Amino acid sequence: MDQVYELEMQVRDYECDIQGIVNNAVYQNYLEHCRHQFLQEVGLNFAQLHNEGIDAVVIRVEMDYKQSLRPDDRFTVKLTMHKEGNVRFVFNQDIIKKADGKPAIKAKVFAVLTKNGRPIAPTIFEEALRLKGYRFE
Repeated sequence: MDQVYELEMQVRDYECDIQGIVNNAVYQNYLEHCRHQFLQEVGLNFAQLHNEGIDAVVIRVEMDYKQSLRPDDRFTVKLTMHKEGNVRFVFNQDIIKKADGKPAIKAKVFAVLTKNGRPIAPTIFEEALRLKGYRFE
C-alpha cells in the first residue's frame, strides 16, 4: 500500500504508570484504534463483518520501543498495510511524537481474516482498499 493513513491522538494521564510514562501495553491500544479507524474509513464495519462470520484476528505483534510518551503528549499513529502470502496481511505502524517528530514505537502487526473460525484470503480488504484508491499488494 503506497499511501499512509495517519491518526493524531493525545496521551491521557490515566494511561501512564507510576513512572509517569505511558504503560507499555497501552501502545497496543493506540495501534489498534488507528487500525480500526482506518478500516472504518475504507468502509469496513467490524460488527457487520462479525455478523457475517468474518473476523480480523491479530496473530503476532512486533514492537520496538524508541522513546516514552508522557501525559498530554500529542502523537501521530501512521499506518501502511500489505499482504504477506495468501491469507496473512501486515500493518506497519509507527507512533511519532509531535513535539520532536521522532518515533516512540515502531511496530508490525500480523493478522488474518477468518470465516467461521477458518483463515480466508483477505479479498474483502483488497476490494475495500481498491475502491478508496489504495493498492494492497
